Amino acid sequence: MNAAAQRTVAISCEFFPPRTPEAAARLATTRRRLAALAPEFFSVTFGAGGSTRELTLETVLELAADTGIVSAPHLSCVGFSCADIRAVLERYRAAGIRRLVALRGDMPSGATGAGELRYANELVAFIRRETGDHFRIEVAAYPEVHPQAVGAAQDLANFARKVAAGADGAITQYFYNADAYVSFVERARACAVTVPIVPGIMPITNYANLRRFSEACGAEIPRWIAKRLQDFGDDRAAIQAFGIEVTTRLCERLVAEGAPGLHFYTMNQHEATSAVCRNLGLAGHGAARG
Repeated sequence: MNAAAQRTVAISCEFFPPRTPEAAARLATTRRRLAALAPEFFSVTFGAGGSTRELTLETVLELAADTGIVSAPHLSCVGFSCADIRAVLERYRAAGIRRLVALRGDMPSGATGAGELRYANELVAFIRRETGDHFRIEVAAYPEVHPQAVGAAQDLANFARKVAAGADGAITQYFYNADAYVSFVERARACAVTVPIVPGIMPITNYANLRRFSEACGAEIPRWIAKRLQDFGDDRAAIQAFGIEVTTRLCERLVAEGAPGLHFYTMNQHEATSAVCRNLGLAGHGAARG
């Protein structure tokens, strides 16, 4: 990758809150290793129905204090009242947080109601009404179509509504077909969506986990990739080496197509993300997006 690309491609990394002392220690190592890549920001997931709400805030504050990297909590609305969400926003503002990832979220098991805000566009609009321009808001996008959408046109319309409600940018679900991203961005631009749409990148390190995640979120694993991964069996080193190669090539194509950044779903591990960034020549380059 040339120097011009290095200067203009930002990276960001997603973590989930650790639930055990051992997991917390692993995340501490991971965040420090990935901080060396000078990412634009870290993000931290919220859990179904906000099940990790307290841990999310705690993790965000630890990330920022330990690394100095801007850290953004995810915030979902399903299962919460407006009063609940208002209280969370007040805590985030009081903690000095200026960036959020706003999502509809998933219903927690046993929940009886969806809450007052049913969709992500309603959450974005609520955040803007309550806090003005205090937060930079990222929303989700689905190049391969949200698994619960009736069709691609409806899904694109839903995305456009989130942006119109006040989102500043978008992060996509992960995918391995670059054409899906390119087509989605072209269709979004045709709908007058102008915000940055950053591709989400899932480095491949474990086939069983990847297959389970992909079935849940609707991400397609191309047949040729699945067959290669099956051939490796339990050879973790071979799977990771192949995964790094596939992910690097995907990122190269995305950058060549004009992607404004790369958002890595790290699964709280640093090795694969670090290797891909080294291959791309992005280590130590965290250029901010417009």
